[in-house]
Amino acid sequence: MTSIEPVRKDIRYPHQIKKHSASIRLWHWANMIVISGSLITVLLNSTIISKHKTALLMQAKFLKAGANVSSAQAKAVANALSDSVWDVHVYFGYCLAALFLFRLAAEFFLPAGEKFIPKMKSAYVHFKTIKKNRQTALHELTVKIIYAIFYGLLTIMVVTGLSLAFDDDFPALKAIHHPVKSVHGFCMYLVLAFIVVHVVGVFLAERKEGKGIVSDMINGGDNSV
Repeated sequence: MTSIEPVRKDIRYPHQIKKHSASIRLWHWANMIVISGSLITVLLNSTIISKHKTALLMQAKFLKAGANVSSAQAKAVANALSDSVWDVHVYFGYCLAALFLFRLAAEFFLPAGEKFIPKMKSAYVHFKTIKKNRQTALHELTVKIIYAIFYGLLTIMVVTGLSLAFDDDFPALKAIHHPVKSVHGFCMYLVLAFIVVHVVGVFLAERKEGKGIVSDMINGGDNSV
């Protein structure tokens, strides 16, 4: 499990702790809130506010209260309730797209030592060149690859989500609605898997050499060891 633990110290400068700029910290926590909210709306619509279950419950409650409500009427109300939750999901999707664009823009303005692509290249170079303590370099490279996969998933989620949100306005998008929806849903499960891996990795890191990694993402990190 050590390969999923975030590394607190900078592999290029072993005596320093990684720095996190304010923009990256803002993006990290805002992204966490938006993705969590988006997943919660999906969970609600697939469980508590499931159209079929909600329609049956409403019809039963109305009948118990003495109101004569048909199955079609109950389904219409259940659909409206479900649609309102999906509207919230769409708003979270817009926020995720905005945060994604913010992260792309931030990559151009971050200090050289905090840009993702140079850090990925650095991790690979260290892994290829370091002969001693190569396990640490492999660990860092593995973590970077996992994050690269996550960024790729975010790209797919944003593109497919926007396609679904605007397919009523564009016939070409409407024609590919079902395959796009399937890809969007599948990637959601992969993002959920990443979140689990990330949380487990941070938990393990906090219990070992990476103790303080969460506070670093709040206060930006400290050069002192």
